[in-house]
Amino acid sequence: MALKDLSFLIAIRFLKSKKTGFLSFVTALSYTCVALGVAVLIVVTSVMNGFERELKNRILGVIPHSLILNETSISNYEELITDLEKDSNILKASPFIQTQGIVSANNQSRGVNLSAIDVLTEKEMTIIPAYMSVGSVENLLEPNTVIIGSWLAMYLGVYPGDEIILTTPDIKSTIFGSLPKSFKLKIVGIYELKSELDQSLILTSHSFGQKLKGLTDSTQSIRLKTKDILLAEEYTREALFNLDIDLENYAFSTWKKTYGTLFQAIKLEKFLIGLLLSLIIVVASILLLSTVVMTVKSKEREVGILKTIGFNNNDIIKIFFYQGMIISIIGIFFGLILGFLITLNLGILIDIIETLISRSLLDSYFINYFPYEIRLNQIISISAAALSASTLFVFLAAKRITQLNPVEILRHE
Repeated sequence: MALKDLSFLIAIRFLKSKKTGFLSFVTALSYTCVALGVAVLIVVTSVMNGFERELKNRILGVIPHSLILNETSISNYEELITDLEKDSNILKASPFIQTQGIVSANNQSRGVNLSAIDVLTEKEMTIIPAYMSVGSVENLLEPNTVIIGSWLAMYLGVYPGDEIILTTPDIKSTIFGSLPKSFKLKIVGIYELKSELDQSLILTSHSFGQKLKGLTDSTQSIRLKTKDILLAEEYTREALFNLDIDLENYAFSTWKKTYGTLFQAIKLEKFLIGLLLSLIIVVASILLLSTVVMTVKSKEREVGILKTIGFNNNDIIKIFFYQGMIISIIGIFFGLILGFLITLNLGILIDIIETLISRSLLDSYFINYFPYEIRLNQIISISAAALSASTLFVFLAAKRITQLNPVEILRHE
């Protein structure tokens, strides 16, 4: 049998405890630490991926990618929309009016953001039509109607068919003086995104928005849906330059103005948490180093015998290197399984934890559940990092064997 194969068999033999015939406590602890380090990294990175995805889909999929604005209002918006949609980077454009106000019903009031949309093109602009729990966006074609979020409907205690009162900062003059504008709006639909938008965003038709703002044949802004939301600023600027308009009277605003910091915070948090949790793998690798060193110390007699029968230093190093790598690979394997199991059952685990502590863990987050997204490239990176760290520390520990003198070892036996 080749020494290479024999070194591997001896490494497996050294993994077993003399007393129990099974894994020693320290060896089992090494397996466990490596597995936990890999599992924790998989769970955390998958959850952070999920938050990043939900941020992009549930929030950035609703708010305008960018808005083209005028100093006063845009009168020739239909012509501009036609020209804008000729740009390959602009997927869709539509008139858009937004304002803030207060909605009231059943002695309850809540501040909201009102978006007056082009009903017929909304399916191509946002994801809201796909998340309607009651009614449809087309119902807004009826005059003086509104669609609200599920959380807001529950807070106000209203249902489709009920009326709410919308009060806006816009002023109307009456014989009694200047008063805020108020309207009675009929609820014709309820959407549920499971995000903070359910609490604050209400939708109405563009024609009602024109009525609200006193715009007859004009609009407040033009909403754009770009080919890549991350490049919305560049695409919008390029599209504006291609229009036959006086650019001095126009400006634009993108989603980054309102939600850009949140998106960047998620990315930075994911990077920092991943970096910090990587220390778990380093600690596990150090424990692996200790395991190999302890094995070298406890097997000095056997090492002395092996050297006297023809094993050189490289052959001995291979024995303990193989031993450490076996522990590392098995630990990574079980870490992957544990990480996948925890991630895939995260919702159940969170429900159990929330029940035990009697509180929600996501009160301050923009969604009310733990999303996850397992990415193959990250799994490969985590496994490679764990294996690389283990290889380095195991090799350093195995090299300690070259310091042993077989004559001195056997003399004391």
